[in-house]
Parts: sequence; structure tokens; C-alpha cells
Amino acid sequence: MRKNYLSIKTLLLILSFFLIIYLLIVLFSSPHTEFLRKNLNSSVNPQDKTEFSYFEEMTIPFLRSRKYESKLGELKFLEDNGQYLSYLTSYTSDGLKINALLTIPRGDMPKKGWPAIVFVHGYIPPEQYITNGRSYSAYVDYLARNGFVVLKIDLRGHGDSEGKPGGGYYGSDYVVDTLNAYEALKNADFVNPNAIGMWGHSMAGNILLRSMAVKPDIPAIVIWAGAVYSYVDMQKYGIQDLSYRPPQNMSLLRSKRNELFKKYGSPSAQSIFWRQVAPTSFLSEIKGAIQLHHAVDDAVVNIGYSRDLLTLLEKTAVPHEFFEYESGGHNIEGESFQLAMQRTVDFFKKYLR
Repeated sequence: MRKNYLSIKTLLLILSFFLIIYLLIVLFSSPHTEFLRKNLNSSVNPQDKTEFSYFEEMTIPFLRSRKYESKLGELKFLEDNGQYLSYLTSYTSDGLKINALLTIPRGDMPKKGWPAIVFVHGYIPPEQYITNGRSYSAYVDYLARNGFVVLKIDLRGHGDSEGKPGGGYYGSDYVVDTLNAYEALKNADFVNPNAIGMWGHSMAGNILLRSMAVKPDIPAIVIWAGAVYSYVDMQKYGIQDLSYRPPQNMSLLRSKRNELFKKYGSPSAQSIFWRQVAPTSFLSEIKGAIQLHHAVDDAVVNIGYSRDLLTLLEKTAVPHEFFEYESGGHNIEGESFQLAMQRTVDFFKKYLR
């Protein structure tokens, strides 16, 4: 009897051992655990490592866990103005076809390829957006004439790009589109893959800084009149955009936003979730350089957004520049435009080599 008892006890111990091994395998193979494990070195405090089963796609750690893979599609010739060639093209993002305007400088290509810029537009009512329209044409032209490949992307749901417009701040669709555009340029044989920067305006300020938080080695970004970096700043300043038109899927977006706020509350510096969404939580990890431009008389996006970001940048080792303009409005036009564009070009030439 004693011998049988020991045999049963031994068998139970063996079964318990294998059960524990099985449970550990299941636990550590779950998608959320993998997502958190890959990002344990994030600058967010270790105690903030919470598993978010809802809206985790908004967080920087989750965006870091994703893959970004894309290539430029067919180039459809538009124009040769003597200094650069213009094409319509596209790339894929989340399985969607995203359209873009591409410019390539004329002349002898550098040995390593041309320096390039992903150009991200600000808010324009999606149904009014046109790929090759007047919007930002002077900005693209200035960069293109100064020897940069420029890829001006049409964020999903804009122009003929596939998908639904997701809104600039409470989702990550536009960040994903921007990072896939970055990868598409890296895979282009006429681009220097180590010299790709980003330019963005207004809403794109948030998109670009979040993109840089996801990929800290992006060499340089330039933001004009940008908004929403800490998310607490949006509650502080708001946005006064009279051009805003509710998208066709507004009811869905509003429902999602209400659910988001119900679960995690309004943006707060004390919130674990919102700290992982805000790109300002990851500034210390950024390896590239940042240049900011803002007009004091901007009636759409308060200059306080840029001033507050500057205060945070000055506490880090991130190379940065900030320029204020007494006039120029939200688009930094008129007398300020030429100076702001030349500073932008000089900055990109310094860091995209």
C-alpha cells in the first residue's frame, strides 16, 4: 500500500509540473503579453505597464509592436517643370491603397540616393481634399526645388485614398499611414534610406510626434502650427477650426470617443493609459531632431501648444529649434512664409545627409 501511495503521489507531481508548464506557455504566448514584453524598455514608468484590452492601438508601445511594410506603386507622370518631376503614386497601409503626390529632383542623383520628406497634410474636410489641388502646393514646390524627394500623402479617407477618415487625435490610423509612407520611401531605389524626414502642419503635428515616438531614429521632423502633444494641452487650448465639417462616419467616431472617455476618463497626466498615448511621455528616447514653427496670430491652433512642447523639449537632449512669427496666421503665410520655408530647408539639409 505504501508503495502504491508513493506512485500516485509521484504521478500527481508530474501531472502538476506539466500543467504549470502548459499554463505558462499559454500566458506568455498571448498577444497582449507579447505586446507588453516587447516594450518593457519604454520611458513610461514600469508600474505603468498595464494591459489595455480596449483602445490599446492608440498607445505608443502598441504602435511600436506593429510592423510597417510598404512600397511605392506605379508612378504616373504629371509634370516636368525643369527642376523636378511630379508623379501620382500610391502605397499600401493596413491593406488600403493610399494615394500620394511624388516629386523627384532633376539632375544627378547623389550616390546614396536623394534625401526625402514624408509630407503630411493638416485638417481639410476629407470630401473636399484633392491630391493635386492647391492645398500645400507652394510648400511642396519649395521643398522640391531645394533637392528633396517629397511624398505628399493623402491620409486614408481623403481624396481617392481608400478607407474612412479616422480623425487626428483619438485613433492611430493616420500615424500608421505616415509610418507606412516612411517605409515606402525607404524601399525606393532613388531615395537615401537614412535621410528621410517628415513635414507636417496643424493636425499633423500630433501625427508626426507620435510617429517619431514610435520610431525614435527618424532623423528629423518639422512641424508648422502643430497641435495636441500631451493631450492635456488640448483641454487647455482647444482648437478653433471654422473649416471643420463632421465626416460621414461622425456618429461612429463620436460613439468610439465616448466609450474611450468612459473607460479611461479625460486626458490626464496622472492616467496610466493617457501617458502611454501622449508622445511627450517618450521624448527622452527620441534620437532625431525637431523643428517647430508657429505664428503668434494663429487663430486656429493656439501658439501655447508649441510653447508647451518647447518647455518639455528643453528638459531633454533632443536637438530642437523653435521659431515664432508675429504674423502669418495658421498657415504661416505672407511675409513669414519665405523665412519659415528657408529655415525648414536649412534644417532638413542639416539633418538629412
